[in-house]
Amino acid sequence: MDSFDKSCNVAKHNYDECFQKWFNRFLKNRDTNLNVCDAEFREYQQCLKKAMKEEKLDFKEFEEDILGTEKEYKPPPPK
Repeated sequence: MDSFDKSCNVAKHNYDECFQKWFNRFLKNRDTNLNVCDAEFREYQQCLKKAMKEEKLDFKEFEEDILGTEKEYKPPPPK
């Protein structure tokens, strides 16, 4: 699957590939290091943040924890 922004596709595919390799090892109890793909993730995240900024989307909204709070049940604001 491609990224939100096509300019991030290479970074996304690099992260996806790294994650899949790690996850297969993890399922076989061969790798429990959760930080294996951090560099790939940071590169992809940085690209996404740039693309979202260009689209005038606020990344902070995506990082905010909503589940288990009163905001979870609040309807979205009107457009």
